[in-house]
Amino acid sequence: MDHALREAHPRPRLVRPDWQDLCGPWGFAHDDGDVGVRDGWWREQAPFQNTITVPFPPESAASGVAAPGRHPVVWYRREFDLVPPGPDRRVLLHFGAVDYRADVWVNGQHLTSHEGGHTPFSVDVTDALADSGTQVVTVRAEDGSADLEQPRGKQDWRSEPHVIWYHRTTGIWQPVWLEAVPRTHVRHLRLTPLLGEGVLDVEIGLAGVGPGPVRVSVRVGEPDDPLAEDTYLVRGDTVRRRLPLDQLPYDVEPERYLWSPETPNLHDVRVTVEPADQGVTDEALSYVGLRAVGVDNTHFLLNGRPYYLRMVLAQGYWPDTHLAAPSGDALRREVELARSLGFNGMRLHQKVEDPRLLYWCDRIGMCVWGEMPAAYRFSSRSVARTVREWLAAVERDASHACVVAWVPFNESWGVPAAEQREDQRDAVRAVHHLLRAVDPSRPTLGNDGWEYVTGNILGVHDYCNDPGLLTERYRDRDAVARTVREVRPGGRRLTVDGGVPAAPVVLTEFGGILCTADPDTAWNGYGAAGDAEALVHRYRELMAAVQASSALAGFCYTQLTDTLQERNGLLTEHREPKADPAVLAAITRDAAR
Repeated sequence: MDHALREAHPRPRLVRPDWQDLCGPWGFAHDDGDVGVRDGWWREQAPFQNTITVPFPPESAASGVAAPGRHPVVWYRREFDLVPPGPDRRVLLHFGAVDYRADVWVNGQHLTSHEGGHTPFSVDVTDALADSGTQVVTVRAEDGSADLEQPRGKQDWRSEPHVIWYHRTTGIWQPVWLEAVPRTHVRHLRLTPLLGEGVLDVEIGLAGVGPGPVRVSVRVGEPDDPLAEDTYLVRGDTVRRRLPLDQLPYDVEPERYLWSPETPNLHDVRVTVEPADQGVTDEALSYVGLRAVGVDNTHFLLNGRPYYLRMVLAQGYWPDTHLAAPSGDALRREVELARSLGFNGMRLHQKVEDPRLLYWCDRIGMCVWGEMPAAYRFSSRSVARTVREWLAAVERDASHACVVAWVPFNESWGVPAAEQREDQRDAVRAVHHLLRAVDPSRPTLGNDGWEYVTGNILGVHDYCNDPGLLTERYRDRDAVARTVREVRPGGRRLTVDGGVPAAPVVLTEFGGILCTADPDTAWNGYGAAGDAEALVHRYRELMAAVQASSALAGFCYTQLTDTLQERNGLLTEHREPKADPAVLAAITRDAAR
C-alpha cells in the first residue's frame, strides 16, 4: 500500500481513497444563552457571523476565535459541494472528536447526537443530501466547563488555568471528513495477533448488509506473497474468524515478521466485501503489526521476552492549538522527538490521542500506554460516562500494535476516596476487569500512581528529587516491598492493602525537572535546574538512580514537553530541546536491559 495514502488520511487504520476533507474555515457562533435550538440555528445562516478554522478549538489562537472564557455551547456551519453518489453508494460524515456533546444537522435534518469528547462518530448523510447544489452541515457542541462528572482530563474547570491544568478544548478538535462508500461496506475492523496460538483474530463489522449472503475476503501481506488470506460467505453484520499464522517463521526471523520499537514491521491488510446481488464491492485497506504483549511476576513482556520500558509522559498539548494537533506532520514529529531522546515508549496522559499519532507510533516504533481522561467527581453518572467512552476508545485503538497497555485511572482522579471507600475501589476493579474482558490481549493498570486496587502492573509515581533516596526505595524487590509498606510518595499509600502484588513494578512518573528562562510564571512542584548543563546533570543523576534498580520493569519520565504552567519538559512547548538531544538520549538508553 502507498504510505502517502495512509499518511494523508485522518483514520490511517481503515482507508479508502475516496474521501473529502472538511477541515478549514467554518461559520461559528457562541450560544451562551443556549437559544440556538429554540431559534432554529440549524436552518439559518445569520447567526454564524464569525469564522473558525476547524479542527482547532475556539479557545485556541489557531482557530481564529481565541476565546478561552466560559462558552458552554458553540455552533458550527459549513457549506460544501457534493453530488449524491448514486443508488448503490452512500456518503458518510466522520468526526474525529467533538468535546463533549454534539448534535449534527445536514440540510436542516437532524441526523445524530453523540456524547464523549475524545471518541469518533460517523453518520450516513446520503438521504439528507440535496439532488444538486450546495450542501450544509451544522453542528452544535455542548461542553460544560464546570461539570466535574464529565471525563475532561487536564482541561481546567476554573475560569483560568491553575496549577497543572490547562485551557479547555471545546467542540470540534479532530478532523472532519466525508467518505463515499458502497452500500454494503466495512464499518469496523479489529485485528488481534495471538502469536501463542499461531493465529490472527479478525473481527469485521459490516454496514448495509441485505438479506442475502456477503462474500468477505481478507488478505494479510503482499498480493504476490501473502502471509495469510481467506474468503468467507457470511450472513449478518459481523464476521469473526481466525487466520492461521503458524506457518510463519517469526520465531526464527522475528526481525522480519514481528513488531517491536526496534523492528516496527507492519503488514498490509486488504478487506473486500462483495454483496451477493453483485452490488459495488467495497475495498478497505489497513495494516497489522504482529506482536504479543504481557507480563510475568516481574517483567513486562514483548513477544515473549522481558522488555524494559523507557517511556516518557506525553500530554499532547500545543500552545496555539491546545489538544488539537497543529498538523499531521506535528504528530509525526512528536514521535520522532521522543525517539531522538532515547525513549521506546510514550504514556499518553489524560487524552485519547489522535489516531494519526498512533499510526506514527506503529510505523516509527514506539510503545504506547493509552489512558482515559479523568472525571473529578465520583458518581454513578461519572462512572457510566467513563465506561462508555473507554469502550469506544478501545474499539478505535485496539488494533494498533503500539498500544501495549491501558490506564483506566490516574492517581485516583475520579475515585478520590479509593483508600477509604469500597464503592470507589469497586469502580476501579470493575473498569479493570471490563477492559480485560473486551481486550484480554493487553495488560491493564487499575489505578496508576498510588492506591493500587487491582491490575496487571503496579505503577508508582514518585517525584523524590534525591537520587540516593530514589535508589534506596527501588533498589531491589525487598526495597520495593519496604517502600510499599512504609513510604507514601506524594503522601498517598502505594497500595490500599499495603501489600506488593505479584506483578511487574514500573516507575510510571518521576523526574519533572523545572527548566525555564521564566521560572516566575511556572509551577514548580518537583525541583529545578537553572540551565541546560544543570538539567543534564540532574537528569543523569535521577536516571542513574532508576537504572540501579533490579526490581523495576521500566520507567516513565515526566515529561516530553512543557505544558502551559508545567515547564518540566525535556522540550519547550514549541518542541525545542532544552539540552543536547544526543546527550539526553545516551542517558536515557543507559537504562536498556
